Amino acid sequence: MLEFKYDTQLLIEGSGLDEDKIREYIMNNFAGDCLLAVGDEELIKVHYHTNEPWDVLKYCASLGEIYDIVIEDMDRQTRGLKG
Repeated sequence: MLEFKYDTQLLIEGSGLDEDKIREYIMNNFAGDCLLAVGDEELIKVHYHTNEPWDVLKYCASLGEIYDIVIEDMDRQTRGLKG
């Protein structure tokens, strides 16, 4: 069994985005691992393994427009099922 079940990926489009602040907020407020938050002031790619993908999405949506959202159930994938 995986500690963090959902592979959560998305793009945030906005203005004045700060990848370091986004990374720090996610790490301090949502349990998970394998965090990637990279980009520039207008576009950030977020990748995170968590059990709370809806909370991560809600936070990211507060920063700008979110799209290309992918949430996969890694537990199902490890069992050979569609994630």
